[in-house]
Amino acid sequence: MTMTIAAAALEFSEPILSGDEMYKLGLEASTGSEGGDFDLITAHKWFNLAAMQGNMEARAYRAELSHEMCAEEIAEAQRQAREYLSTHRAKN
Repeated sequence: MTMTIAAAALEFSEPILSGDEMYKLGLEASTGSEGGDFDLITAHKWFNLAAMQGNMEARAYRAELSHEMCAEEIAEAQRQAREYLSTHRAKN
């Protein structure tokens, strides 16, 4: 994929969620609330992304989850977070 094609794809991609929105998604995934499934990898991903946006509560929850996860699960959560960032654009 050329840089031009990649830039065009990002132009039409969804904007990155806010830190608060990501934090709420992390809470939902970590508790299985809102009818969702309990998923530590997804929760870690959202807490990680929220923490990158400055959400201090997300940092604490991410650290807590890390103690319950194996290295492979944390690596997968980090991979998913990188993928999210590579396929979404900043809000205008």
